[in-house]
Amino acid sequence: MYYFASDVHLGAGDPAQARRVERRFAAWLDRVGDDAEAIFILGDLFDFWFEYRRVVPQGFVRILGRLAALTDRGVRVVFITGNHDMWVGDYLHRECGVEVHTAPLEIALAGRRLFLAHGDNLKIERRPLLRFMNAVFRSRPLRWLFARCVHPDLALRFGQWWSGKSRKSHRNYVSDDRTTDPLVAYAREYAAASSERPDCFIFGHMHWPRDYAADGLRVLCLGDWSAERPVYAAIDPEGCASLREWS
Repeated sequence: MYYFASDVHLGAGDPAQARRVERRFAAWLDRVGDDAEAIFILGDLFDFWFEYRRVVPQGFVRILGRLAALTDRGVRVVFITGNHDMWVGDYLHRECGVEVHTAPLEIALAGRRLFLAHGDNLKIERRPLLRFMNAVFRSRPLRWLFARCVHPDLALRFGQWWSGKSRKSHRNYVSDDRTTDPLVAYAREYAAASSERPDCFIFGHMHWPRDYAADGLRVLCLGDWSAERPVYAAIDPEGCASLREWS
């Protein structure tokens, strides 16, 4: 089996809420780890993450320990960074054995060709402010300067404030299938232009689960883990993809 989750946002909210989400996701990892060939985390595993050369954020030990235990057993764990944890370095790979990607990934699994992405950097050609912010936050020179000029305590305090501000700004967005329409539109354009058309696209980011299938296009959008019944995706050995609820 192959499993896909996104938008856990470890560390978000008050301490009690953060601990509930951490335990919920840890229980999911325990369950799917029983029969998983691979587990894919499509961004925003952390609500904020920034690595210094010898310093990483406190906490998340239940999740980091489980990820290490999974990879030690030979389960492939793949992490595609999101907009809240784009500053991941080599720590997750070195300490937990996690395979880290900073861009969308095309991969063949169970006889199906998949396109996997967080979904934050797609369809932004006509959004100059967002394009500028992405360029700033993903700039290697600015990241280097930030790491060397800002004390970790201040950096993490700023990052947590910024992440919380970002989440609050999205609460007024419409919450229905229209939320994920830009991702479906991107998938349609990508499939039309691709020489090897993916059989299925899987995205996170929008926090709204959706299974879209029309005109030969299949798009799965994952839910977030602050929900009481988070929605993840699974692909069985025969290549059948589905969304599932975890309770």
